[in-house]
Amino acid sequence: MKLKRLFHALWWVVLATGLPAQAGEVTYHHFASEILGRDYPYTLYLPAGYHETQQAYPVLYLLHGSHGNERDWVDKGNLERTADRLIAQGVIPPLVIVMPGSQSWWIDGYNEAARSAFLDELVPQVEATWRVVPQRDWRAIAGLSAGGYGTLNFILERPDLFAAAAALSPASYVPLPPRNSSATRHPAFLDAAGDFDADLWQQRNYPAYLDDYAEQGQIVPLYLSAGHRDVYNAAHHARVVHQALAPHQPELLTFEVLRGGHTWRVWRKSLPNALAWIGRFLKPPVALESLPPSS
Repeated sequence: MKLKRLFHALWWVVLATGLPAQAGEVTYHHFASEILGRDYPYTLYLPAGYHETQQAYPVLYLLHGSHGNERDWVDKGNLERTADRLIAQGVIPPLVIVMPGSQSWWIDGYNEAARSAFLDELVPQVEATWRVVPQRDWRAIAGLSAGGYGTLNFILERPDLFAAAAALSPASYVPLPPRNSSATRHPAFLDAAGDFDADLWQQRNYPAYLDDYAEQGQIVPLYLSAGHRDVYNAAHHARVVHQALAPHQPELLTFEVLRGGHTWRVWRKSLPNALAWIGRFLKPPVALESLPPSS
């Protein structure tokens, strides 16, 4: 009888707090990158039941910000608990989340070829190592700040790869980053003389991909967000992104302004809505025997 009461008490705690009945698993990995000439680290979230099922899962690549690392989303972003809750509530399908580490702004910059390493090494490595469906309809990408910058660049350059995306406080400044942005001092954009290369910024920033993206037949549904007191005025720049894409995909674009600045408080608050948006477009897990071929 006491055991029964304890069970009911714990169940009501779960309901009251929103904690899921089952938790996913977070682990840390790396592989040798020929492009980078060093190990490529990434943090991995596996949904509850991953090891027991005979299924392949959708995958989300979740990018960190400038001078961040592959552990940020777990250590600061409440990623594990948020994903557990949304999966348990049926808001998003069970999915694998890959959080890579980069020393660049997700571009092929002066310090490393982060874009090439991501597309040509990390994605194939993940698809060869973990049970994820290697097709566009099961693949998404998101990121914050510099990771939002990378997200926009990736989806506009390669809409054939991603079914949905989210850019939180994207550091996609037009025409150039503000002086207080770390981009102006980041090794990715500093030439041999140590000067910020404005031409490289404009060559790598999302407007450079807009025309080609509009001419392609594939659209990537996009969630945008930013804080209303962002010190880099990210809300304004996200609104510019929204205005640029709205004529092309009016029903597959959303923008949310939150109270706060360029901080983890805003990104933690934005993450559930970003994941919910992405979950609308990702296909659910599939049985291994019906796994589609790579694309």
